[in-house]
Amino acid sequence: QLSEDVERVSENPTEEREEDMEVHEDSSSVILPDGELGTTTPSLRFSKTCLKNVFSVILLFIYLLLMAVAVFLVYQTISDFREKLKHPVMSVTYKEVSLYDAPGIAFYPGKAQLLSCKHHYYDHIPPLINPGQPGDIECTTQRINYTDPFTNQTMKYALVVQGPRDVKKRELVFLQFHLNETDQDFSAIDYLLFSSFQEFVSSSEKAKFMKDCESSYSSWKFSGGFRTWVKMSLVKTKEEDGSETVEFKQETSVVNYIDQRTKPGSDQLFFVVFEWKDPFIQTVQDIITANPWNMIALLCGIFLALFKAADFAKLSVKWMIKIRRRHLKRTRQVTNHIS
Repeated sequence: QLSEDVERVSENPTEEREEDMEVHEDSSSVILPDGELGTTTPSLRFSKTCLKNVFSVILLFIYLLLMAVAVFLVYQTISDFREKLKHPVMSVTYKEVSLYDAPGIAFYPGKAQLLSCKHHYYDHIPPLINPGQPGDIECTTQRINYTDPFTNQTMKYALVVQGPRDVKKRELVFLQFHLNETDQDFSAIDYLLFSSFQEFVSSSEKAKFMKDCESSYSSWKFSGGFRTWVKMSLVKTKEEDGSETVEFKQETSVVNYIDQRTKPGSDQLFFVVFEWKDPFIQTVQDIITANPWNMIALLCGIFLALFKAADFAKLSVKWMIKIRRRHLKRTRQVTNHIS
């Protein structure tokens, strides 16, 4: 700005001289009182100029402070964004359905025998007519033999039963098993749940399908001499690579069975009920709370504030130069008048 002023003065020296002459003539035509020529007016003007310069310096310091705060905000925003990328948050959503995809229930009865299997609705199970005797098997079942996925030597026998579907009608599956003799102190039947019975039926390699299920899902037990009530809930987990895994959560309640047969023998009876706990499928996935668009918007706002502050500082510097030039001009006028 100073160089521009010097160039402007060098280009128009005649106008500058004429302006100085006019000022000189005007100054010479004014009669100043004694004592005011070199004391009152220059001192008052100097004090105003000093205050304006101090105010300009304060404004510059304010600009530097704003710039430091903006730089700190930029650094803090980028650090928070990187930290949130490293630590995603687990998100849980619930989806309500009226019908589930029928799950598969794989039983490992061993020497036990399936006596009856029925679908009931509205949480109502009628009394057993002939407990311990073969009854109706109204469920869709499949029998499969495959090798143990952990030993690859032991042969395993599984009875796969189609689970309940209609959650609105509170559909449940009631099964009864019979074990004539056992060489153990505690008698129990293992079972596991997998997500889709239809996938098992349509699979071309059912043995491999069951081996994969046993490797992926947990197994549970229900004991003889009790009625075990299993309420299932479905949890889907979305992995980082986009794949989806399914697992079951279950609540189990056990009620003692009172054997009212006329001649109860040494055999064991197993009763188990499967139903859905609620119509909500729980979906779990990791989400990143850091939104890059929010960070970009914040950075744009910070940089805009910086540019505004820089423009303000530029105007302040121009103002200081202008004030300094006026002060020099007035000093020259007074000096010329005294001369």
